[in-house]
Amino acid sequence: MIRREGSRAVVSGPVTLTNVGALLEEGRAHLKGGVHTIDLGAVTELDSSLLAVLLAWRRESRAAQITLAIEGLPGGLTTIARLYGVEAFVSGSAPQH
Repeated sequence: MIRREGSRAVVSGPVTLTNVGALLEEGRAHLKGGVHTIDLGAVTELDSSLLAVLLAWRRESRAAQITLAIEGLPGGLTTIARLYGVEAFVSGSAPQH
């Protein structure tokens, strides 16, 4: 589900409740291994669980004082993030506090 390209992690295929737990853990391992960019351009299907994963990865990267960029945000996810009022935290590179 995640292909590593240097400091970039490319998420591909469906991201739904069925596989989100495995994706969360796989992403955590990549973040610990030096990933600074998450590319969602190859995601083929999604539900709100992808939003939860992105927020978790953001929280963890912030705790580690790492700036995490998120690229290729699917339109459906942008809509969900806007609905929940967290669009700024999942689009682009959210500010680190």
